[in-house]
Amino acid sequence: MISTDDLLWYVDQALNGMVAVVTDLGDDLANRRPDLPGANSPYAILFHCLGVMGWWGGEVIAGRPVERDRDAEFRASGPVAELAGRAAAARRQLAEDLTTLSPPDPPRGEVDPEDAATPLGRTQGGVALHIYEELAQHYGQMQLTRDVLLATTMRSA
Repeated sequence: MISTDDLLWYVDQALNGMVAVVTDLGDDLANRRPDLPGANSPYAILFHCLGVMGWWGGEVIAGRPVERDRDAEFRASGPVAELAGRAAAARRQLAEDLTTLSPPDPPRGEVDPEDAATPLGRTQGGVALHIYEELAQHYGQMQLTRDVLLATTMRSA
């Protein structure tokens, strides 16, 4: 398993990239959903990723109780500056949660039965990699979402 510092470096690449996207888009575009079936706004994507970090890092790795409304994450909207502040706080909390990380040990929190036989259901190390996996894939999704929103905006202008 990689070190916690190395893991957090990769987490920071994705998280900081997402914060930069919503910041560059501003409040209006960051809160828009592309006109595509099932699309999410960049704001909602980042808000969801903060939920991922809190749940998997806090509840499943550190074993601390975390209240999460996953469905509401995809409906979230608001000021970008506030979301950027939430991202910074979530990053600090993840670093704190990872101080308890014991990669070969089983998760401290419960995972869904369908995940039990997967790496994220078997070890804390698997859970830590899952956090990064989610952030990396959603960062890519957010980049594409940004490009669609900007292209649509340019055509409308």
